[in-house]
Amino acid sequence: MNLRQANILVIDDDTDVLTAARLLLKPEAKNIVTNSSPENIRRLVTGNSFDVLLLDMNFNSALNTGNEGLYWLRQVKEWSPATAVIMITAYGHIDLAVRALKEGAADFIVKPWHNDKLLETIADALPQKTGKKPVAGEKNRVSAPGIIGESPVMQDIFHKIGKIAPTDANVLILGENGTGKDLVAKAIHERSLRRDKPFVKVDVGALTDSLFESELFGHTKGAFTDAREGRAGRFEAAQGGTLFLDEIGNISLVQQAKLLTVLQNRIISRVGSNEAIPVDIRLICATNVPINELADEQRFRKDLIYRINTVEIMMPALSRRGNDIVALANHFTRIYADKYLKKGVTMSPAALNKLQMYSFPGNVRELQYIVERAVIMADSTELQAQDLIFSPIESSTGESQQTHANSNLSEMEKNTILHVIDKHNGNISKAAKELGLTRTALYRRLNKYDI
Repeated sequence: MNLRQANILVIDDDTDVLTAARLLLKPEAKNIVTNSSPENIRRLVTGNSFDVLLLDMNFNSALNTGNEGLYWLRQVKEWSPATAVIMITAYGHIDLAVRALKEGAADFIVKPWHNDKLLETIADALPQKTGKKPVAGEKNRVSAPGIIGESPVMQDIFHKIGKIAPTDANVLILGENGTGKDLVAKAIHERSLRRDKPFVKVDVGALTDSLFESELFGHTKGAFTDAREGRAGRFEAAQGGTLFLDEIGNISLVQQAKLLTVLQNRIISRVGSNEAIPVDIRLICATNVPINELADEQRFRKDLIYRINTVEIMMPALSRRGNDIVALANHFTRIYADKYLKKGVTMSPAALNKLQMYSFPGNVRELQYIVERAVIMADSTELQAQDLIFSPIESSTGESQQTHANSNLSEMEKNTILHVIDKHNGNISKAAKELGLTRTALYRRLNKYDI
């Protein structure tokens, strides 16, 4: 299910929060209902089919315990088990939100929230449906939640997921940027025995040494200058569930040593505390660094590789997935036609052929952005080949690798980045989207070229 199809309920006694949520979600979701009293939750959830409930952690109610959110969470899980509950919490109540995850909440969001983060959190909490119809011979195919793929190489991936998921084995997912490593991690969790517990993702490659311990292990009040409140780390948030460490290949040797100690002992201590806290998590890691480079002791500790790599999954580049390109293109066309209210938009045979002839150095993520741009800019309901404009940074890179020296390639990439950032008046999110990159990948390139 995508956000445009979602029915969302927001319960918060702060009218400003309700107004902000309504203004943000009304153009994005199918239906948005807000209410200031938790006493009305039962009537609302039993009388309607809500996909997601945004629920405040604390109300000025008769309960007056500070745990109102947990109480209402338990009630909702009883009244409407299919409704995903996202807790709304203030920074100082993150420990309560972590408890809520253990009791069945899908996720939590800290207020004041960032709009993009809230939309992403809601989208992740929605039930995943591919919308595929059965075809002849499909009974012999396998699949995984939220992933489209019928090519032999993806069928092999799905087979591995089916074998791995019921175990508690640590998993290392390898592959280029944009191949869907995070989707595989989520699919493993959703087919595991821990599927009713939290799935917590951390982009560890973006954490500095000073933030690494606090983010993963938590900290106590006063542990450092800005630690005005104590908070639980991601290991505690994932207790009983799955911890997904993305971009593991980019963490420093100092960070690796700290992570290895925790994985060996399964005990963490918050920054500023000596209290040992046992953790029970299933670990999944991902990286775009090739395994032969990862095995370089000067870059990555071999003992940590052995610890995180009980089972390995190699995600294929999109160019190796054959007709999956067509299936994915049609899938994204449906999603963005719905999102931008352009009903009935389809791909012409010429457009699909153009996509199949392209190498997709940016993989599935690049295809997604290409289709989104095409749907937005198209004047007719059938997308033509000329409507598909390939990412300038990826296209330039692909051509330059074959025809130019590395110095020329770097200069071309730098100029393209500068041009797109200038076009969007310095807005990194919009620039990254047009370039077919994640914000993290774009920041790396900015650092690389000292921009």
